[in-house]
Amino acid sequence: MKKLLFLTGAVVLFSASAFAQGAGKVSTRDFSGVWDLDVSKSKLDERARIESQTMTVSQIGNDLKVTTETKRKAPPADAAAGAPGGGGGRGGRGGFGGGDGTNTYTLDGKETTTTRDTPMGSIPTKHTAMLDQGRVRISSSSTFTGQNGEVTMTSKETWTMSDDGKTLTVERESTSPRGTSASTMVFVKK
Repeated sequence: MKKLLFLTGAVVLFSASAFAQGAGKVSTRDFSGVWDLDVSKSKLDERARIESQTMTVSQIGNDLKVTTETKRKAPPADAAAGAPGGGGGRGGRGGFGGGDGTNTYTLDGKETTTTRDTPMGSIPTKHTAMLDQGRVRISSSSTFTGQNGEVTMTSKETWTMSDDGKTLTVERESTSPRGTSASTMVFVKK
């Protein structure tokens, strides 16, 4: 009887251990590379006015470093500053939660903070990122005091890489006082 009880316990422990290991695994997909935006395949918010964009990604262990460089179209000559599509802002996306530059995330869900120097002073942006079933999920939030009082801007991104590793799709939703916008950005690996 003791042998049967011992054997049953061992099988249960082994099964639980195997289940826990399988449940905790996530894809270790490497998003590193230089990625060019394919504007023709992307669905961009019209205020972004993106002509071209390059994203350089370095993924080492739990760290994801992203540098973004964007070339924007000039605003329409008759656009009023601050109007949709006008010249009164950066037009949305650029380094994942702000203008062009570099952000470093940890893929374990821990919060990181970057600071951007702007004409209104230094603005901190809080980021969380997580590798989830082969996808990267990034949330960003910043709050600052503008001409009309306190302003909060948020964004959520989901990165999905094609099976061959040559295409990266970034689905992004941004919320600001101007409302909510959504973009789907398709990048091709150089």
